Amino acid sequence: MQHLLIATNNKGKVEEIQALLNGYGFTLHTPADLGLVLEVVEDGQTYAENAAKKAAAFALASGMPALADDSGLEVDALGGQPGLHSHRFCPIPNASDADRRKYLLERLDSHPRPWRARFKATMALALPSGQVKLAEGQCEGEIIPQERGSNGFGYDPIFLIPEFGRTMAELEMEEKNRLSHRARAIQNARSLLNEVLKL
Repeated sequence: MQHLLIATNNKGKVEEIQALLNGYGFTLHTPADLGLVLEVVEDGQTYAENAAKKAAAFALASGMPALADDSGLEVDALGGQPGLHSHRFCPIPNASDADRRKYLLERLDSHPRPWRARFKATMALALPSGQVKLAEGQCEGEIIPQERGSNGFGYDPIFLIPEFGRTMAELEMEEKNRLSHRARAIQNARSLLNEVLKL
């Protein structure tokens, strides 16, 4: 069975990706499983650049194929912010997810609703040889002022999917793994993953 490293230290992302790839034919590993401590500076100008940089670094360090993502929330009323800087958007040092949500809502308070937004993700699959392949996904929705749900992380509790009338954090994992930007990126990466399985 082929081994695949989930190239992130974000617990929420690890859980989502593990669920998405469950039964797919890989033995999945996390950096913690391998005792691998690696911090990659995300200084790219696009999601693709950041995802590729992370995947390549983890693949080289581990000697196995690595799957990384970079993702962000883009809000129309804020000109696409926080975007690439979604995790570092809040100026509070060591900000929590709750701090980030509160800061985003403060920034939106003077703008008329609906606050249309989308989550975007780019998945990068890297081989130890240095080869990197990419796939993208996105999920449309809007930001709401009251937090709802406890199943997600990041901005999920204030990201409403209008056609379902629920936030990303109100979805069960099975539902989220059909609808989310990360789920759609992994769906679009299936052909890339199949190539790795054949190696």
